[in-house]
Amino acid sequence: MISAKDVKILRDRTGAGMMDCKRALTETDGDMEKAIDLLRAKGAAKAAKRAEKSANEGTIGSYVHFDNKTVAIVELNCETDFVANTDDFKGLARDIALHIASSAPLAISPDEIPAEVVERERAVYLEQAKEEGKPENIAAKMVEGRIQKFFKEQTLLAQPFVKDPDKTIEQLITEVSAKTGEKIEVARFARFKVGESA
Repeated sequence: MISAKDVKILRDRTGAGMMDCKRALTETDGDMEKAIDLLRAKGAAKAAKRAEKSANEGTIGSYVHFDNKTVAIVELNCETDFVANTDDFKGLARDIALHIASSAPLAISPDEIPAEVVERERAVYLEQAKEEGKPENIAAKMVEGRIQKFFKEQTLLAQPFVKDPDKTIEQLITEVSAKTGEKIEVARFARFKVGESA
């Protein structure tokens, strides 16, 4: 028999719904750690399914660097105000703001980088390939490879998280999304540094 106390403990630890917690504990014969793993696995699958949902609630995360010369703010959205008020969600917003202050991404994803910026990079990479004496077909492949690397380095979701470089910001968001059972997305961000023009 699964006790209400165990269900509450699991809910507090995972943020999952009461019925999901009860089901997970029942499936794992009351083993709390196995129930957490089960909910995480199901949560990741649910997060992928929820990608079409709208995320109209959320919070603003901010970070001021210790030297008081760099600041970042980020609007992080989710589906409900319940999740927006959880410590996990607020912590994620703060971590993303800290990351933005440290890593200075140009955009959230590649499709948000202005076309003229991408074309300028492409032209530079093409010139580099020519300078290296590469044939045209090889040069074209090199340019594409370098553009993909540029996207990984300059877009928020693809950047390795500064506090844990083994995961990207996108993976970090997916983890919290799986835990909360809601779609989470970065709506916009801004970064200011003393002496840098916008």
